[in-house]
Amino acid sequence: MTISAAALSLEPESRRSRQLLRTGNAEADAILGGGLPINSINIIMGAPGTGKTLLAQQLALHNATPDRPAVYFTTLSEPLAKVITYLQGMAFYDDRKMGSAVLYEDLGPALVSDGAAALVRCIAETIKHISPRIIVVDSFKAVHDLSTSTAEMRHVVADLAGLLSAYECTTFLVGEYEEDDIVRYPEFAAADGIIELARYKETTRDERYVRVSKLRGASYREGLHGFRITPDGLEFFPRLVSPDHPPPYQASLDRVSTGIVQLDTMLGGGLPRGTSTLIAGPTGSGKTTAAVQFCLEGVQEGEPALFLNFQENPTQLRRLVDALNVAHSGRAADWHAMYVSPVELQIDSLIGRAFKMIRDLGVRRFVVDGVGDLFFAARDPQRVHDYLYALGQHLAVNEITTIFTYETVLGMGHADPYGHALQFSALMDCILSLDIVASDRLRRTVCVRKLRNSAHDLRVRDLDITFRGLQIGGDRSP
Repeated sequence: MTISAAALSLEPESRRSRQLLRTGNAEADAILGGGLPINSINIIMGAPGTGKTLLAQQLALHNATPDRPAVYFTTLSEPLAKVITYLQGMAFYDDRKMGSAVLYEDLGPALVSDGAAALVRCIAETIKHISPRIIVVDSFKAVHDLSTSTAEMRHVVADLAGLLSAYECTTFLVGEYEEDDIVRYPEFAAADGIIELARYKETTRDERYVRVSKLRGASYREGLHGFRITPDGLEFFPRLVSPDHPPPYQASLDRVSTGIVQLDTMLGGGLPRGTSTLIAGPTGSGKTTAAVQFCLEGVQEGEPALFLNFQENPTQLRRLVDALNVAHSGRAADWHAMYVSPVELQIDSLIGRAFKMIRDLGVRRFVVDGVGDLFFAARDPQRVHDYLYALGQHLAVNEITTIFTYETVLGMGHADPYGHALQFSALMDCILSLDIVASDRLRRTVCVRKLRNSAHDLRVRDLDITFRGLQIGGDRSP
């Protein structure tokens, strides 16, 4: 069974027939419920440097045509020349559209001369002579600095909203707003949509998120969604959510081999297809080796496998795969590895990329080696828990068998020092506990702590790591 595009569809079915303004980015459209309602007034807000201007320019360049151009008004923020200079460095920049499909105009002089009311007059003249499809005002918040009173600004906003509502034109008001401004400024009440961009500074990286706070007439995805700024523009990663009512599916009765004969016996014939397994244990207990054998066994059986890890770089992982001496016994094209440095790990982009690979490559076996790194990298551990739950639901529906490894200090037989395993172990269908115990010498052990709806071996057994992989020996139970 291959994962269907519909199962991982980015665009809700109910939105496909609606007349919407597309962003030019499928993931952004998914967050917006398919796109932005045409002829709407929208606010793009965020602190300086969060990507507001880039998002507005992407929207303008994607939708503008010479017959229905986009008009980009600058006010008293960045000079017009600087806006265009930085735009030219982006991959989505199209010189052929400049001056015909996309028009730029500096309103700064008119605003300084005539005050905030000049904004409505200039936009009215533009609509009359050009009939634009899109209008962008960047920065709209700067207009507040030129108003003589709150009452005057309310009149400006009311006049502008009335003018725009009378024409087929989608408008974006860009500004360096803060969250408290939503209840202070009148444009937020008049807006049909509010898109918030935020940047959180970590020690080694920045994490960027987008939130749709308001979008009239649309069923958008709530919550924080990751994004990053790239040479191609803004790249979005919709938050993975599990359906309110998971689609009915027939759970497979098949068992898949782990690639370790003795472990398959302990599990009663292997892992049930489409289930999620946690392998927990301290450093050196064999977690990664077990996960690699699981993937290689899938390759032997013609099941494409994806191995996602955060600690061992591709060269180190390749050395382990080659050492097992079975790396190429199946179709080499079915082995796929994805390495992400834990220093640069961002859960939203990670899950988005992994999901795309699973869908595009027809992956049947999936490994996340080092799930604890997700908790360490995330600002909110609850967010990781929710992601893992949603991920497990999607993988189960599509019969993708998954292994997560988690590093403990003392093994699952003792207290988990970080407390992370307790947050997601209940989500797992199977839990394998690896440990290193001291007697006359250090010994590795393995036991099956949990396997839903299945009889399994409850004994603790010896475990050895050999050049052929993991070998399980006799009973170590007291």
